[in-house]
Amino acid sequence: MPRYFFHTYHERAELDHEGEELPDKYAAWREATVTAGQVLQGIDGKLTPDREWRMEVTDEFENTLYILHINAETPK
Repeated sequence: MPRYFFHTYHERAELDHEGEELPDKYAAWREATVTAGQVLQGIDGKLTPDREWRMEVTDEFENTLYILHINAETPK
């Protein structure tokens, strides 16, 4: 079964060195959306305007499959 990695970037890079075995890239997408929601809950108010939160999903060959962006902006 292929292995997928879920790297997050906000105040610093948090690289997923372990990854997770999943049946295919569609399962990796589902896992990314669930995990992103959990991570965003866990940052507990630390998401600040004008700073991006990002998750990059890669396969075992380091090919980027998906990038999820959360941007908070201050209106001008």
